[in-house]
Amino acid sequence: MTHVSQQTPVFLGTPPFPKAARTALGNTQLRANLANATATIRAKRSRAVGELDQWPQLRAAGAAIKDDALLNLDRYLQQLEDSLTSRGVKVHWARDADAACQIVARVAKAHGAIDVVKVKSMATQEIGLNEALAEHGIAAWETDLAELIVQLGEDLPSHILVPAIHRNRTEIRDIFVAAMGAAGRAAPEGLTDDPAALAEAARLHLREKFLSAKVAVSGANFAVADSGTLVIVESEGNGRMCLTLPEVLISVVGIEKVVPTWRDLDVFFQTLPRSATGERMNPYTSTWSGVTPGDGPQEMHVILLDNGRSRALADEVGRQALRCIRCSACLNVCPVYERTGGHAYGSVYPGPIGAILNPLLAGPGTSKQVDSLPYASTLCGACFEACPVLIDIPSVLVDLRSQVVDANRGPSAMATSMRAVSWAMGGPRRWGFARALAAGGARVVSSLRLSRVLGLMPGLAGAWLRGRNLPSPRGSSVRSWWKRRSRGER
Repeated sequence: MTHVSQQTPVFLGTPPFPKAARTALGNTQLRANLANATATIRAKRSRAVGELDQWPQLRAAGAAIKDDALLNLDRYLQQLEDSLTSRGVKVHWARDADAACQIVARVAKAHGAIDVVKVKSMATQEIGLNEALAEHGIAAWETDLAELIVQLGEDLPSHILVPAIHRNRTEIRDIFVAAMGAAGRAAPEGLTDDPAALAEAARLHLREKFLSAKVAVSGANFAVADSGTLVIVESEGNGRMCLTLPEVLISVVGIEKVVPTWRDLDVFFQTLPRSATGERMNPYTSTWSGVTPGDGPQEMHVILLDNGRSRALADEVGRQALRCIRCSACLNVCPVYERTGGHAYGSVYPGPIGAILNPLLAGPGTSKQVDSLPYASTLCGACFEACPVLIDIPSVLVDLRSQVVDANRGPSAMATSMRAVSWAMGGPRRWGFARALAAGGARVVSSLRLSRVLGLMPGLAGAWLRGRNLPSPRGSSVRSWWKRRSRGER
């Protein structure tokens, strides 16, 4: 499996989005899997959301709660730490991915753990925790079914909620048969691709790991400041097994997950399941507030993770991305994601939210791959319409594009082209000459049907023409029309 960068939530070696997307578009099986899965989730979500007349008010309330938490983050985080500490939890602060991974490894090694079980967590994927623990001789086992499929298949996640959305059930059956035995209990003889049979095979495989692990690692969907309560919502029950059976629980929590009060959860418990899976409520909602003697883990650690979130918070336009509750609704409605899948984004955060969150966390100018993400969109606005916390993703994308341009100013084909256009538009005679020259060239290209041939050329012109035909100018220009009109001619 390709490792994840320890500094940014981007898979190492991933090419810029245009190149990765072109490869994905050629995979017909991938496109079929994605089209079927996203259409199913969209339909379920639409029905569930349609049941609530107050849906617009709930979206606005969720955005307001998250904005209040973000604008007063220092106060609420201190309150969260105090509440957790008073209940016997050890709180750690991690500036970046490396710091967070070192804390988890240190705690696990202190308890002699060679295996840890994990609840599905975007934060731990972001920091590359599995790979970091492996370097310390500790195996981290994913217990979410989709994450298990990805891990056993030595694959990469391609969706926030359904990491194995790019796989069909026949592919999953083949992965279980080939890889389960090397990781623990083998798949049953004669395993079929029936969903119930696959789920049972995963249950038997994971049960051994739940019962033997001393240490579990989780994230959190929400962290309630006033009571020191962490919350996880999930659909399979694996999270509850991880949160209750091991002796030690380590939770890696992004600092943006804080909400002020328990009452605030009422809004998100209505919007999150409907937006994520099209359900009225989460099948499993687990909360924990500290150590209870004789019940559950007897040692708890909470790691409050920054890893670029402070940078994102300082961006006045982009900070709204930190409202995200990881429902993945924006992915399921995005026409770009549906055709390319998540791997093309090169990150644990794919789709529209990933296109803004990754550049915000890493910073524009970090790499060509990160800088390509704000352009991975048609700006159709479907993501904004679906977002349960009103993140205006198209506006953030446009703002990030300007930041990418500013971060990459210097000698380039684009800069040279823009200087040439600026010069041509700097005077009426120059602009008239340039327009006439361009119109003549376009007529030649169109008449000789050279668009496809010129599209093979390197550089900006070739890239533009590879997906377009150059239209032939029709009629006269506005300048010519105005001159004739001024002379009284038609």
